[in-house]
Amino acid sequence: MSHVGVGPRTVSRPVVLLTAGVLAVPALAGCDSGSPAARPAARQDIASADRARIADGGTLRWAVDSVPETLNTFQSDADATTGRIAQAVLPAMYRTDAAGRPVRDADYLESARVVATEPQQVVLYKLSQQAVWSDGREIGAADFAAQWRALSGRDNAYWTARNAGYDRIEKIERGAGDLEVKVTFSRPYADWKSLFTPLYPKDVMGTPDSFNDGARRTLRVTAGPFALKKVDTGRDEVVLTTNPRWWGAPAKLGSIVLRALPREDRVAALLAGEVDLAEVDAGTADQVTGAAAPPGPAPDTPLMGPRATPAAGSGGSPQAGPERRTAAEDLRSWAVANGSDEEAAEREALAREERGRVLAAHEERRRALSGFEIRKSLEPAYTQLALNGADGPLADERVRRAVARALDRGQLARAVLKPLGLPAEPVGSHLALAGQPAYADSSGALGGPDVKEARALLAAAGWVPGGPVEEGTEKGEKAAGAEGRGTRDGKDGGKGADDDGDDGTYIVGEDGTDDRDGGRPGRGAAGGEAGTGGEPADGGTGGTGDGKSGTDDSDGDRARNSAQGGAPGAYAPRGTAAPAGSANLPLAKDGKALTLRFVVPSGPGSEALRTVADRISGMLRRIGVGTDITKVPDESYFKDHVAAGQYDLALYSWPTTAFPATDARPIYAKPVPSADGSLNVAQNYTRVGTDQVDQLFDQALTTLDDKARGALLRKADARIWAAAGSIPLYQRPQLVAARKDLANAGAFGFLTPAYEDMGYLAKGAGGPAPSEGGRTGAGGS
Repeated sequence: MSHVGVGPRTVSRPVVLLTAGVLAVPALAGCDSGSPAARPAARQDIASADRARIADGGTLRWAVDSVPETLNTFQSDADATTGRIAQAVLPAMYRTDAAGRPVRDADYLESARVVATEPQQVVLYKLSQQAVWSDGREIGAADFAAQWRALSGRDNAYWTARNAGYDRIEKIERGAGDLEVKVTFSRPYADWKSLFTPLYPKDVMGTPDSFNDGARRTLRVTAGPFALKKVDTGRDEVVLTTNPRWWGAPAKLGSIVLRALPREDRVAALLAGEVDLAEVDAGTADQVTGAAAPPGPAPDTPLMGPRATPAAGSGGSPQAGPERRTAAEDLRSWAVANGSDEEAAEREALAREERGRVLAAHEERRRALSGFEIRKSLEPAYTQLALNGADGPLADERVRRAVARALDRGQLARAVLKPLGLPAEPVGSHLALAGQPAYADSSGALGGPDVKEARALLAAAGWVPGGPVEEGTEKGEKAAGAEGRGTRDGKDGGKGADDDGDDGTYIVGEDGTDDRDGGRPGRGAAGGEAGTGGEPADGGTGGTGDGKSGTDDSDGDRARNSAQGGAPGAYAPRGTAAPAGSANLPLAKDGKALTLRFVVPSGPGSEALRTVADRISGMLRRIGVGTDITKVPDESYFKDHVAAGQYDLALYSWPTTAFPATDARPIYAKPVPSADGSLNVAQNYTRVGTDQVDQLFDQALTTLDDKARGALLRKADARIWAAAGSIPLYQRPQLVAARKDLANAGAFGFLTPAYEDMGYLAKGAGGPAPSEGGRTGAGGS
């Protein structure tokens, strides 16, 4: 199940399952080739091949999560398949490259640049002379203007899901010629490259009726290498065929069939030869990889035990096929079947016959899967631990920070990604991923894993090890919230940001002692050094937890926290420790135990998430925090629990885009009361936010200078880390089963697919050669 658009920026939705599909700012100065931002953690794996080596024709049958309810990416029920179709059939002014950067699509756009900033920002687009809609009309200013009016937010008759950026446009005019479009902004907008991708024809955007209903099941006019032939809800598929008016490099494939298939049904579809390309889970990937491997004993791995059985607590699934037998077992079976005990011999002969049938079926299965291979990369999305700060114990920032300091994020990343052969580094930013220009590791603002610091924070918040618990307290009942750091409506307990922009949030290193761009763990909230020790065998946190002190805190720092709205004693003074002998005792306060409700999905595709939840629970036990893991149905997990705020801890994923100032703001914006008294959280399902984070996002949106905008985004990310509402864990794995002769398709990572280059290798062309891939017509930024 997918909750995130792909490619064209549909409304950002969190991904709640590890196996689901997914939903990039100009280069920052100072990010050279040796910096983390310059290197994606994993390259795309698409079996790149030159077009000359690809045969003409053929059909690609591509498994997707759903047949979309709408083909309009700007409507609230658009999904990942909506975005995939738009990529293939509609214009895009900018696409993303392998590093997640926006690059001009030369098939549509000859140039685009800011030609004025005073008195207003003006962007001049020069369109390709060859760019036409499938009805023969030139793509031009009328299409830009119609899309702006529909998405500007000024006419409520248009049922739009988002208008970010379009609401800043004042007017759109024809330039010096028919191919020039001049866009004038009422307010500066740094992410202007995010606009008009995809671009719909004026026939769709021109009136509320055509916008609301005209593009839900059909797109009569398109302008991509493919055109929409039909949406077949009876067969659960969408059929794309080549566009005869396409002016770019002709599509190699004759057609693409997007077939809706649940994740659990995809291995059966691969076996039946019904699909050629399918994103799969780790268990299916193991089966496909095993089919290509030579017969022999299966090696043990961290997530697999002897004879390819899942290791305890791994969440893995056993490899398909009969249990492997040793030579001694085979010899004994032969001896019994040919022995003097006729009854035993008959039983063994029947058993051997049954085993023969099983082996034959397994060999047939192996042959069916041997035509596929697994292509793997990392998705442009990360899995996070969300901490609900609306009420209960986690309304206290000290408790949230303690939970975060108890986590060994590196261990969690290794548990998920290392068995898959993928880079296993924890994510250091809420706003970008390694390889994207906006990426910088700001996790040092929170501090690294440190059990002793976590216990000290809890002690300062009043949670006592082994404290009395009232009779009748139900398991999983929320403990009392803390005094004054957070409230049910999500407001800060104290004042907002003052004139100098300081909201009182303690940022590790901002006292001048450990301010590093690299974001290494610095001083903890209580002033100790972050632990960096090894990985404990019991699944708890890493780190030494020795709490060694550095220089003393100044009275000025403590006074500053109080003056800016922080609760007195919000962070334990240096040297504060939990009472001796209490390390393994549960915590309690006001007669209630500190037990957090940890909600996880129960579906077959969520084994790895549940394994991560178990490991996190083990880490929290080491600081005296209990967890009540509640498994809920996949279909209700997000709507009824995460979005509704019915959880303390939850695991889900957010995508990253090339435009974090625009796309990340609603995810981390401070919740505000609505007119009816309810809390408007936008997409901030943790209910944790600050005025200063909002201000930094707003400044970044209006800052056209790349270097200055990058600095503002890094500051915002540091404060998001310090508030400890969302803890990024690891980048999501992307595993795709693909026919071995299919080229330029697979695990795309950040890269926008080039649909016209996909196809099957011609006979005698040999295997694909690795390359960067991507659309050959893409230009610079």
